[in-house]
Amino acid sequence: MNRPRYQHGFFSRHKRKKGPEVWVYRWREIDAKGKPKPRALVIGSVEQYPTETAAWKAVSTLRLDINYHTSRPEGVPETFEELTKHYQLIELDLEKESERKVHQTKQNYSVYLKARIVPRWGGYRIRDVKAVAVERWLGSLDDLSNGTRAKIKGIMSDVFQHAIRYGWLNDGENPIFAVRQSTKRERVTEPLETWEFRALMVKLPQKMRVIGIVAATTGLRVSEVLGLKWKDIDWKTLQMDVTRSVVDGIVGKCKTEASRKPVPIDSFTAGELRAWKQETCYAEQEDWVFASERAGGKMPPWSDTLLDRILQPAAKKAGITKWVGFHTFRHTYSTLLKANNEDVKVVQELMRHANITTTMNIYTKALTPAKREAQRRVVDVLLDRSRNVEGAAESAA
Repeated sequence: MNRPRYQHGFFSRHKRKKGPEVWVYRWREIDAKGKPKPRALVIGSVEQYPTETAAWKAVSTLRLDINYHTSRPEGVPETFEELTKHYQLIELDLEKESERKVHQTKQNYSVYLKARIVPRWGGYRIRDVKAVAVERWLGSLDDLSNGTRAKIKGIMSDVFQHAIRYGWLNDGENPIFAVRQSTKRERVTEPLETWEFRALMVKLPQKMRVIGIVAATTGLRVSEVLGLKWKDIDWKTLQMDVTRSVVDGIVGKCKTEASRKPVPIDSFTAGELRAWKQETCYAEQEDWVFASERAGGKMPPWSDTLLDRILQPAAKKAGITKWVGFHTFRHTYSTLLKANNEDVKVVQELMRHANITTTMNIYTKALTPAKREAQRRVVDVLLDRSRNVEGAAESAA
């Protein structure tokens, strides 16, 4: 069997009927039957790449992928930056759907690579990156939390595993495996006491208050709350479909398959949602439940903006001294479920944990009535339903 030959490919300039003249890169690709198949890709305009040398530089990463199966030096990335470019081409293409990484993860990885990792390690040969040096560098990043440093370590490890998959490094040559980095949280998210939650709700404007109530009585992540559309809510069965999440203006899938299961809504929460639907200008089925007025209803607001401008100032006005973020509502929900001695499986399904060991290793299925009853007890405690029945009934009407 002949070893695949290294391909340089070649360029041609193509004049289009409309628009500027472009560079077209051509090479061969082996199809499923083992036969060569011609391929072509427009790299850019001649204005963008004035010389052929500039065009060749633009396809350097693509040539690595074309020749990944060869053992010639030209087919192997030499520096960490070259390896990173190939990793981004294959793993972080925002235009391609991937089961391994959602859109937001790809975007986050790209930001960390560009802002932190490549500026420090890009010029190193891939075998010259050593565990101790990376460990000390991570320790020097005083402006970052342990969790963020651990995330950077994970991204670097993924880049080296990419090299191993392509045969550019041998098994066991991932230096990041030996890097020690704590993942211990420096700031523990504390649940709210019931009086703190009620005091906070009083200080919030209606839209923000309803976001808080939905998050605290369903356990949804803020990205899932902001990803709700009116069509997702079934008013007859009092449940909603959680099918998408929105992070920093990017619409994506929910965190896990378990997160995409229908979620029950308590009648009090449903009443708050109905009242908000009557107030908002965006109440059509396809509209976002919490649409941004500034964006003309086309998208929900950014969670960081809501946090900095509304939630945290309101927490201070309410006399709450602990740090309050959107995940505080999810922690509060979980804490109250456990305080009410709910069945562990019910808690696991209400929290929609993908891995059952996150709550406890029990494999029985919680019945919907049990989940509704557990959720009802949380609302009773959190919102003091006995004092709010009349107000909820008025909102529902």
